[in-house]
Order: sequence, then structure tokens, then C-alpha cells
Amino acid sequence: MVRMRPFDNQGFSIFTVSEKTQILMKFNRIVSLGFCAAMGLFLFNSCTDLAVEEKDSIVIEGSGGAGGGGGDPTQLLESVYKSLSAFTNQASIYSLNQHTSEEMIPPTRGVDWGDNGVWRTLHAHTWDATHSYVLSAWNELNSRAFNCNQVLAAGPSAEQAAEAKFLRAFFMWHVMDLYGQVPFRETTEGVDVDPRVFTRAEAFDFILKDLTEALPVLPSSGPSATNTTATKAAANALLARLYLNKAVYLSATPEGPYTFDAADMNKVIEHADAVAADGYAYEDEFFKIFTTDAANEPILVSVDGTPQNRWMMTLHYSQNPSGWNGFTTLADFYGKFEADDPRIGNYPTPDGSEFSGIGRGFLIGQQYDDTGAELIDSRSQKPLVFTQDVPLSGAATDKGIRAIKYHPATAGKYILLRYADVMLMKAEAALRGGTSSDDPLTIVNGLRTARGAKPLPSIDLSSFLDERARELYWEGIRRVDQIRFGTFTDTWVEKSVTDAHRVLFPIPQQALSSNPNLTQNAGY
Repeated sequence: MVRMRPFDNQGFSIFTVSEKTQILMKFNRIVSLGFCAAMGLFLFNSCTDLAVEEKDSIVIEGSGGAGGGGGDPTQLLESVYKSLSAFTNQASIYSLNQHTSEEMIPPTRGVDWGDNGVWRTLHAHTWDATHSYVLSAWNELNSRAFNCNQVLAAGPSAEQAAEAKFLRAFFMWHVMDLYGQVPFRETTEGVDVDPRVFTRAEAFDFILKDLTEALPVLPSSGPSATNTTATKAAANALLARLYLNKAVYLSATPEGPYTFDAADMNKVIEHADAVAADGYAYEDEFFKIFTTDAANEPILVSVDGTPQNRWMMTLHYSQNPSGWNGFTTLADFYGKFEADDPRIGNYPTPDGSEFSGIGRGFLIGQQYDDTGAELIDSRSQKPLVFTQDVPLSGAATDKGIRAIKYHPATAGKYILLRYADVMLMKAEAALRGGTSSDDPLTIVNGLRTARGAKPLPSIDLSSFLDERARELYWEGIRRVDQIRFGTFTDTWVEKSVTDAHRVLFPIPQQALSSNPNLTQNAGY
């Protein structure tokens, strides 16, 4: 299935009412406002792909510029919040961060998940500037950042402006992290103006300014399973992430080496402590974090979209008739867990009274139905036993360990920022030279104890990366972590490429053609 989105030759699909009417007649759909790369964007999705419905389309009355200052700020801001649903998709933004890491592998099973190699090239680190998800992630993130500009140009209240600045920083951080340069256009600039382009250092300063200005105006809010709007805690969490990765973003060479400044690490600790001061704490059970009962950890969740892609993308057809039987983890990654670490997973009671026959965490070995009976593989007609080994191509339907954090029986909102990540950032900052009232081992063991895992006797940077993996697996942050720790260019199963330039993705070819201010990243 191919979806087409029209846009002008400068990369923006901003239209007046009359223009949108004409487009609707031609394309029979509302086009999404925002930043796009060039004429003829094609989004190729798997036959098993559950596409995220676009709900951020706004019609701007009148003409002039790229949206001018028209529109209702409340409506515009609500639209931007809804557009966070892009992060719930299993493709595009998520795929660039997960399939390129050693946490996840997207095996092709017969004709399933072939999709012209779109998944395999991400895992193997052989993508190029024409990769469809490199393009779609670029467009989704930049369009949403521009929509934040529209909010700011529409006469918002002080609090609405602060929320828009936080959201703009959130989207721009992803662009800066993934691509190393960030295009930017004011709403008063017409489509005949080529967007200027921030270097990575300039983008860092811009994002930092947005968050710094937003922070004192945003409301204070404690943890909630329904924290769907920007708060001081959300800004502090993003500031902690920004400072933790500052050495990466300001490095003379994107692939490093990186020098972590103690003053920056102190900023990470300061912002992490501010999150804790707002009342955040660890849940009393790990998988509770991802349910409707979550009460202590969610800092920001998506108001729209659903986490269902996270279980549909991995469940076997025999576990869920609509399952896609797709992504799995690697045996080496699974091996990072101690057998008695509750985060590795658990299974339901035999009668299904707790949740359902589908386990939580890593699903390995024999699988069961709601009554506790052994499931049969609908394809092979043999017992459904998930194995540790899994090839990138030609995988049988039972190959690979699955992972379930959001369980279909209990799933809450999709989490974008959460407390445990912030505390691990604090511990890492202390390891990298920051000054903290709690030493890194105490912080890590406090988390492990809350999870029911045994305390560690010691911690260093090498073992710390594994601890982040055990807590945050499949949450869309692994690529960022691996780059910061210098392991992203290592080899792992079915990935032999060690090209240093792959710490950045290429600027999509269509974007280069539409904006001469963009330059291709080195190596592409």
C-alpha cells in the first residue's frame, strides 16, 4: 500500500482554504500541515503495518506566508499534542532508533516483512538517503516542529506558549539527534523562502533556549498515567537528556570521541532532582508502569495513538489472530538479564485470571493460551516454541524471542518520558564526573531493589549501559544510548557494518533537492 502526500518545491504543505479544497478533490484526503521534503513523498508500509492516522491537519483561513499568525492557539496546540501519536508507530521514528540497535531484529519470514528490505537495511546498517523511513521520520518531525511555530504565532497565552516551546524542543531534539542539522522556517516566511538550517550546535542552543524559557511557566504536576501535556517535570526530563548528550551533539566529529564536562553532568543531576521533587517515584511492580494503573512514573504520555503496535508488531498469529509475527530481540541482548530479574518477564496464572495467556516481558519457549493450554503454531502445526536463534532473512514463524511491555489486557497510554530513565540519567551523570548527593551505585541499586532485582556489587560505565538496557528495552532510546557509549558501530548478529558515519542518518535525498541550504552528511 502506498500513501502519497503532496507538498510544494520548498518543502512545506501549507495551503489556504481554497487551495485545500482543490487538493481534496485531487487526493480525496486532508493533507497534513507542516514541513515535507519534496514533491511526491511515498511512505511504504508493511502489509502488516498498522498506520498511524494523521490527526494534525488544520485549515488556516486566508493566505500569506506559510500560515501567518492565523488560527486558534487552543485548537492548534491540541493538534500538536495529538501528533505525538507518531511515536506510537512501529515504523518511521521508532524504527530508526530501535532497528538500528542491538535490542531488536526485524526478521523476514517468507514474504512477510520483506518490504523491499526497508527493515533489514536498518538492522544491517546499510541504509541510504532514499530509505523511506529516513524520509518519513524527517517529514513527521519537522512538520510537527513547524506546527509549534504556528501555535506561537497565533497569540497564545503564556502557558500555551511554554507548552508549544517544550513540544518544539521535543521534536527538534529528535531531528538534531537523528540527522545532525535542523531546518527552520518562521510562519511569516512564504514557500518561496528556503528554510534556514541550524547546525547541530545551533540547534542545541535553540532547543536549550526553548526549554529554559518554558520551564518556569509550565505547570507543576506529579506523576499520572494520563500526563498528556507539558509540565515542569517533562521539561526537566528533556533538559537532563539534552545535557547528558551534549558531548555528542557538540563533538567536532559526530562519531566521537566525546568529552563529558562535569558542569554539564551537574546540570543533568540538577534537572533529575527537580523531577523527583515533583513527587515521582518507582512503581511497586515493573510492568505496572505500562498499564492504566501506573501512578508514579509516567512524566509524559501520548494523548492520541495507542501502544497496541508494540504488541501487534511482535505477537505470533496463534497468540493473536491479528498479530503481525514480526520483531524479536537477539539472544545476546536477552543474555544481559539475570534469570531472577523480574524485568525479564513473567507469565499469567494457568486459568488466565490475572491478565491473559500472553506473558509480559520476554516471551521465550512454549507459549500458552488463556486456559494454560499449549499453543500450536498455526503455520507448522507444531507446539509454538519461541527460540533464541533468529536469522535476518528466511526466518521460520517461531524464530526469535518476543518482548511485551504494554500488555493487550492492561495497556495504558504510550509513555514518552518516564521517571526511571531520568534516575538512570542522574546515575550516569554522576559516573561521568557530576556531583550528586547519591553515588551512582546507590541510585542503580535503588532502582534494582524497587524492581525486585538483586543489588549490584559495583557499577562502571560498561556495566551501566547494560543496566539501561534491562530497564528501558524496546522504549525507543537504545540507539541514543549506544552512540553515547561508543558501541553503535560495533558488530552484532546479522550486523557487520562498522561505518562511523552511521551515527547520523543521511538527509533525505528529496529534502536536499527541495532546500539548497541543506548539505548531505558525511559518508552518504
